[in-house]
Amino acid sequence: MERDAMTCGGCLVSVAGAVGAVLAWGTSDRTQRHLGNGFENEGMDLGAVLTELPLVLLAGAAAPALLWGLSAWVMLLRRRSEFHV
Repeated sequence: MERDAMTCGGCLVSVAGAVGAVLAWGTSDRTQRHLGNGFENEGMDLGAVLTELPLVLLAGAAAPALLWGLSAWVMLLRRRSEFHV
């Protein structure tokens, strides 16, 4: 049962990280400039969306999941060392 809770927690952290990363990317001044927030859509570049958005989404999902997995691994090692003492 604990393993299912850890897996669910890792997935939730990963989803939250991906959503947070996309929101942070979408509200940045640089992204707004590329999406045509300038004068009369001056400088609109949809290539930024096609190249950056997938990378932001993956990084936002992967970084929290890796940190969650690392912390779960450390907790497992600590628990094993408590039983052997």
